[in-house]
Parts: sequence; structure tokens; C-alpha cells
Amino acid sequence: MLFSHSLSEWSKRLVLLFAINMCLFLSGQMTDLLYTEKDLVTSLKDYIRAEESKLEQIKRWAEKLDSLTVTATQDPEGFLGHPVNAFKLVKRLNTEWGDLESLVLRDTTGGFISNLTIQRQHFPNDEDQTGAAKALIRLQDTYRLDANTISTGNLPGVKYKSHMTAEDCFELGKIAYSDADYYHTELWMAQALKQLDEGEESTLDKVTVIDYLSYAIYQQGEMERAMEYTKRLIELEHPRGKSNLKYFEFQLEKQKKAAEEEAPKQKEREKRETAEKKKKQKKSKKAFSLIPEREKYEMLCRGEGIKMTPRRQSRLFCRYYDNNRNPSLLLAPVKQQDEWDRPYIVRYLDIISDAEIERIKQLAKPRLRRATISNPITGVLETASYRISKSAWLTEYDDPMIEMINNRIEGVTGLEMDTAEELQVANYGVGGQYEPHFDFGRKDEPDAFKELGTGNRIATCLFYMSDVAAGGATVFPDVGAAVWPQKGTAVFWYNLFASGEGDYSTRHAACPVLVGNKWVSNKWIHERGQEWRRPCGLSESE
Repeated sequence: MLFSHSLSEWSKRLVLLFAINMCLFLSGQMTDLLYTEKDLVTSLKDYIRAEESKLEQIKRWAEKLDSLTVTATQDPEGFLGHPVNAFKLVKRLNTEWGDLESLVLRDTTGGFISNLTIQRQHFPNDEDQTGAAKALIRLQDTYRLDANTISTGNLPGVKYKSHMTAEDCFELGKIAYSDADYYHTELWMAQALKQLDEGEESTLDKVTVIDYLSYAIYQQGEMERAMEYTKRLIELEHPRGKSNLKYFEFQLEKQKKAAEEEAPKQKEREKRETAEKKKKQKKSKKAFSLIPEREKYEMLCRGEGIKMTPRRQSRLFCRYYDNNRNPSLLLAPVKQQDEWDRPYIVRYLDIISDAEIERIKQLAKPRLRRATISNPITGVLETASYRISKSAWLTEYDDPMIEMINNRIEGVTGLEMDTAEELQVANYGVGGQYEPHFDFGRKDEPDAFKELGTGNRIATCLFYMSDVAAGGATVFPDVGAAVWPQKGTAVFWYNLFASGEGDYSTRHAACPVLVGNKWVSNKWIHERGQEWRRPCGLSESE
């Protein structure tokens, strides 16, 4: 069908030409017509070969994508839970489908192009592709993964292993380079070069990769290594190779002279640093509290950090809990277990069913939008780079099930739900995270929840609506606590002391999802209406 229109037009032209020449020309001229026809047939065959070559390329692409999409759509969330799969999907839709479109547009093919044009409005753009790449880099840093581990897809808990091509690695390196992040530029350009050196078939030029790599290493001050790669550029006849080498040699000399002049001062600094290290080793018990928050956050995300002492651990229990014989819990008390002592964090097991989880997700999916935070100065909700997830808000008017869940939270916590915020549902995909924050409004944020008129956030109830293969913990950096997602459970803690003062030890964060797809829902409970349910304390920390 693809060629029918073109062949028909060629046939008409040949017949018309033949008829004209039969009328006007005789013997010698007919010979010319034969050669003309032969030339036309040759042109026609060239056209067919070109179209067949194009179709063969499209066919290979379609077969590859058909196999991939069949696998992916059997378990979309599981497939997209692998960060490399998510990155490659964004890259395909933003870059590779565009290349395919250009190929197809060499000859109009009607339906496909119009459909592709219509669908393109839903495709990710360059900003989305950059975001997906930065998510991979964020995971690499938080979980201390080397580029080769990510590239080969050897991540913990993976269900759909996926490899990155040299072009994929090069793309990550370029995005890091555009941010002047030369450390990650080096890691990913080195990985791209490694795969090319191992014989991976690619349209990527080694010269281009080495050029980026040598410059990234130079920017980090490692002249000798930069020179090694520059010598490879010269071997590959790069036009700027020789001039770059001379420049690096000049810079290396300057570096050596500066190092010689700095040597005596450096020795003195090393002595002081050694003495300080010895002092710190003596205070090893307090070491965790001295670590910068960002490092503590990442350590806890990796399952590192302080461990609770056996004595403190022995004070944590699990129990059947009816909240002082609450009528809704008398016949079916909930399973409650202590997760941490200070701040006191408890987990409720089997608190939400699979059917309820699916219904909540079904209600939330059409409403998911980029998650927001409350501006501490204005109180207005806005997006932030440190909160990367999508969220939706559900009320009891959306579905009777939401009212049931609200009543369940009231039953187990004993707190009034009429002044609580709506149920927030959040989805954290590849690299999704929420960096350390407080749920309550601090003293320097007097207008944080003013428009609600319900006081501060007294407590948080967080439901885990999915298991996460790797990553995605809720961590409390100030105290070293880490709570891991467990489908069907909920964790609860008070943000305020009974006095109404904020408990600063509840500062917490959602770790990036390494593998999997994290669904949570949370209820922020406010002060108003709790006067008789949680009476005020007399001291600030009570």
C-alpha cells in the first residue's frame, strides 16, 4: 500500500509517454524511448530500494519496541520502578521517536504522522529528559553506586534488568557537563568510553567522548590524567589535541611550582588535622550528631548510621492495641509495634487493605500533580526542587472509603479528624524524594497554616501503599531513625509536644526510590479540636 500511489503515478507517466512517442516517433526514436524507459525503471528501482531500506529501519525499530512494550505493559509499575528503564523511556520519547519521525517524513505516510503529531503534545521534553538524567545521578550519589553498576542494570531488587548504551552514558555526562558538574561528567564519559573500548557497536565517536572526559578531569585539577586522555586524542588526530596538550603541560608546571611553595604549610595543616582526628576518635559516641545533615540523611537512606543500643531496643514492643477500649477496636484491635523511642514512632500493621489501596490510587491518579510545600513566609503552596513527587488530595466526598479511613485514623490515634487536612496521596517514581523538613510550622513561620484556621500540625499519620524494592525509607536524620516502607502499614508520630512546642527531633525525609514505585498517603492532624483528647502539658518538652 505504501508504494501504490507512487507506482500508479509512474505507470500513468510511462503509458502517456509511450503513447505520445508512438504517434510522433518511428524506429530510431523508439530506440531512444527504450533507453528512456530503462532509465525510468532504474530510477524507480532506486526509489524502491530507498523506501525498502527506510522501511527495514522502521521495521527493526518497531520489532524492538514491540517486544519491549509487551514486557513493560505486563507490569508497568514494576518495569518503571527500575530507574534505567524510566530514564530510557523519557530519552526514547524525547529524542529517538523524533529521529524516527524525521525518517518517516521523507515521504508522507498519512495516518502515522498525523497520529504522532497529535501524540507529541504528551511527550516529555528536553527538561523532562534532563530531570530523568539528574534523578539517576541523585541515586548514584545517595546510594554510592558506580556508573558501571547503573549502566549494567545490576541494582538490588531489580525485576526488569536494563542496560545503558554508550549513547545513554554520554547523554548523562553531557547533562552533568552543562551544569558544570565535572565530577559526574568524568564518571559517565569514562563509562561511555569503557563500553566503546569493549567493542560496543555505536554511532558515538570516541574522539568526542575523550574530549569531554579530558576537559572534565582538567577542571578537577588532575592535569596528568587529563594529559593521558589528550594524548589519545592526538593519536585519533583530533584537531585541538596538540594545542590542548601544550596548555595542560603549562598548567601542570604551574601546579607543581605552587605545590612546592605550599609544601611547608601543607605539612603543618596535616599535623593539625591528625591531632583533630585523634580527638574526634575519643568522642566516637557523639560522632553521628556532628556529621552534616545531608551526609546523615544519605547514610540513613543506605541503611547506615547509628544503631539503637540493646537497652533502648529492649524497650520497644509490639502489641494488640484497642486505644483504651475504643468501641471501634474492641472486637478487632490493631497490631501496633514501636519503631523508635525518641521521638516516639509507632507502626500499625494491616491497617489498610489491598482493595482500599487500589481504590485510593484509582481516585488519585487522574489528579496527580507535582507535589507542593507550604512557603514558610507567605504560607502559599508552591513546588520545590527538594520535593520530587506527584500528589493529589482526596476528601470523604470523593468516596465513602476516605471517610472510613479517616474514622480508622481517629480510632487508633484518639485525635479529632474534623480539623485535619485532606488525605494527601503521593507517588514517588524514579529518584523521587523529599529532603529533610518539618511537618509543623516553626516560630519563625507564624502564618504557615493561618489560612486553615486550625492551628499547627500536631501529628502525622503516614500510610505505605506499596512495597519498595530498594530505597524509599522515611528517615529522621537528627536521631538516626529509619522507617522502611511496608505495604498495608502506617506510621504515626506527634510533631508537637503536649505543651504545643515543636518537637525538632521529628525532622524527617523521604529517601530517593532506587528501584520500585513508592505510593504513600498521609494525614496531617491539627491542634484545634484536640483540647480534651490531648490535654496541654506544663513544660515545653512535655
